[in-house]
Amino acid sequence: MKQTIVIAGLGLIGGSIAKGLIQSDQNYIIGYDTNEASLDYAIQHHIIHEATTNFPEAAKQADVLFLAAPISATIRLLGELNELTLDKQVIVSDVASVKSSILATANSLTNEKITFIGGHPMAGSHKKGVQAAKAHLFENAIYVLTPTHNCQDVILQQMKELLAPLKSNFVVLQPNEHDEMTGVVSHFPHLIASSLVHQAKKWEKTHTYLPKLAAGGFRDITRIASSNPTMWQDIFYHNREKMTQLLDEWITEMVSLRGLLEYNDKEKTIAYLEQAKEYRDGLGQQERGAIPAFYDLYVDITDQPGALAAVTGILATEAISIVNIQILEIRERMTGALRLTFSTKEQLVKSHALLQHHGYEVMIEN
Repeated sequence: MKQTIVIAGLGLIGGSIAKGLIQSDQNYIIGYDTNEASLDYAIQHHIIHEATTNFPEAAKQADVLFLAAPISATIRLLGELNELTLDKQVIVSDVASVKSSILATANSLTNEKITFIGGHPMAGSHKKGVQAAKAHLFENAIYVLTPTHNCQDVILQQMKELLAPLKSNFVVLQPNEHDEMTGVVSHFPHLIASSLVHQAKKWEKTHTYLPKLAAGGFRDITRIASSNPTMWQDIFYHNREKMTQLLDEWITEMVSLRGLLEYNDKEKTIAYLEQAKEYRDGLGQQERGAIPAFYDLYVDITDQPGALAAVTGILATEAISIVNIQILEIRERMTGALRLTFSTKEQLVKSHALLQHHGYEVMIEN
C-alpha cells in the first residue's frame, strides 16, 4: 500500500531523505518549503512528486512527516502540528542534532493522532541546499532514533523499515545521552574551531603573513568553522547546558596543560600527547560520525606544468570523483604539496593504490 511522506524543509538533509525514499514506488513524496526556488528545483529534478508552501495542508495528507528544519523551527512546526485536526495517524520525525528540547516538546503533544520519533542522520556535506542532496548521503552513516514515551516498538520498527533505503546504521538513544555525545564530538569541536580562528585573526595584526602559514594543518582542524553561523547558534542554544559544562571542563584541561608547559614536565607532556594519539588513532573508521567524514590523500608532485593534470587524469580514467583539491603552500608533511579529498574510504584506498602504481609517493594520514 502506497504511503504519503511529507518532508518539511528541502535543504541538504531533507532533500537527501527525499531522494533516498522516492526510489521506492511505495512512497509518494510531498515537499514543503517556504523557498519556492527549492521546491521548483526538487520538482524539476524528480526529488519529490509534489510541492507545497502550505504546511497544514501537507501535514493532513501525511502518513509519515519529516521535519527537516532548524531546531527552533522544528519546535514551532510541532506546535502547529499539535493544533491540527488530523484524519489519520501520522508518524512524525525530525533530523536535528539536538534532541532534548525537541523531545520535551514532542512528549508534551496532546494530539492523539501523532506519534513522534526523534531522528538524527549523522552525515552531511561541505555543500548545502537541495541542489547538494544525494540519495546515498546517509549510506553507512549512524542514524540516531529517539522515540517518545508513548512510541510503541512496532512503530519504531516501521520507521526503520521506511528508512531502510538510506542504508544507514540505526542506533536508539535517550535524548540526554545523544546530546552529551554529539556535544563532545560535534558541537563543542565547532566552538573550539571558531575560537582558534578568532585567535589567528587577532595574531594577524602582529604577523600579516600568518594566513599563508595557516594554509595547511590549521585549515584542517578549523574546517568546520566555515559552517552556517545561524544554524550553529541555534544548535548551541538548544544544547547550551552541555556546551557550558564542556567549556568548564575544557578550561580546566587547558589550565592543566599550561602547567605542563610552564614547568617543562617532559615526561608528563609526552605521556599526555601519547594518550591523545592512541585514543585518536583508535577511533572507529568504519562509520561516519557527527562531523562529516572526508578522506584525504597526500601526493608528492613536482612543480612543473601539467603535474596536477597528470594526477587528476589518472584518477579520471577510473571514474574516481575528487571532492576537493588543495595545493599546500607549505610542505609541512613528508609527502609534499597536493592534497586530494574523497567522499568515501573506498575511493581513497583505490586512489592510493592507483597513484602508487604510477610511481607517485602518496600517503594516507591516520
